[in-house]
Amino acid sequence: MKVTYKTYNLAFRYPFTISNGRTKTHQPTLIVRLEHLGRVGFGEAPAITYYNIPVEKMVEDLERKRIFVEKFAFTEPERWWHYLHHLFPANPFLVCALDIAGWDLYGQIKGKPLGEFWKPSQPKQTITDYTIGIDTVEKMVAKMQEKPWPVYKIKLGTDNDIAIIEALRKHTDAVFRIDANAGWKASEALEKITAFKDLGVEFIEQPLAKDDWEGMKFLYEKSPLPLYADEACVAESDVDKCHLHFHGINIKLTKCSGLTPALRMIERARELKMGVMVGSMNESTVGSAAIAHLQSLIDYLDADGPLLLREDVATGLLYENNGNVVTSTNPGLGITFTDLYQK
Repeated sequence: MKVTYKTYNLAFRYPFTISNGRTKTHQPTLIVRLEHLGRVGFGEAPAITYYNIPVEKMVEDLERKRIFVEKFAFTEPERWWHYLHHLFPANPFLVCALDIAGWDLYGQIKGKPLGEFWKPSQPKQTITDYTIGIDTVEKMVAKMQEKPWPVYKIKLGTDNDIAIIEALRKHTDAVFRIDANAGWKASEALEKITAFKDLGVEFIEQPLAKDDWEGMKFLYEKSPLPLYADEACVAESDVDKCHLHFHGINIKLTKCSGLTPALRMIERARELKMGVMVGSMNESTVGSAAIAHLQSLIDYLDADGPLLLREDVATGLLYENNGNVVTSTNPGLGITFTDLYQK
């Protein structure tokens, strides 16, 4: 096995702002390339500032243990993930990129698109939302009008959240999903959620701080809308913690360390009768394809990364105006890596 990589700083179409005034104009990301038995697999891990794993750290760890990665006798993804998990115990982002690339290779070896490996007998029909970051109401409306879509994920966490949703509702009949990114307090959250109930909001994502379990218990018992964990649900062990505090979980492949643990998290959430969403961390088409291949197993899909970025490094996903994300029928991820800096 041979591993190579490249880092990118992909530009957003618009500055992307979430609660607490966190704004970014570019998305740093790591793309890894695994070559094995004449086949090539790709994986991705975007860097998120508040998780303190920049692309430089991913590269440093990979370079330090490259020889151990390359000597592994790859046969199937589960063994590969366990090996990586012990090799890089403090870097789930890097493990995610390598895990996805391993799945891409495995699908090619078996001649099947990834989604075919775990497609249930009665797959769910999911559509992706399109995210609107925090901005002036006028600019948020303009972003919606530029991208007509059946479901919008609205970032909130301001003093004017209710007014924002009331204003946006005047311009669309689309379903709203609200993501507060841990920007509210419990009593404030209940007031806002109660107002949102009659404004076409489907559910609320991470209303409170990730460690405010007492507040989440209160909100879980009082909220008129379902509550989904994001920052509070990072690793597999967090699924049980979120039970009876949230109605569902939002799994991020990069945070949980890849497709392999994500599949186990989905299974455990189902055992606990919890809803499941798989979400975006602004991945390019490489990481978004991995997310999209899970859609037959989940309730809600957030795979809009390529729609938010002005630059991309691959092709292979089709975004339809009705919100469907169509994956390629080619084996593995089904993507074609284009490398924008070599065009």
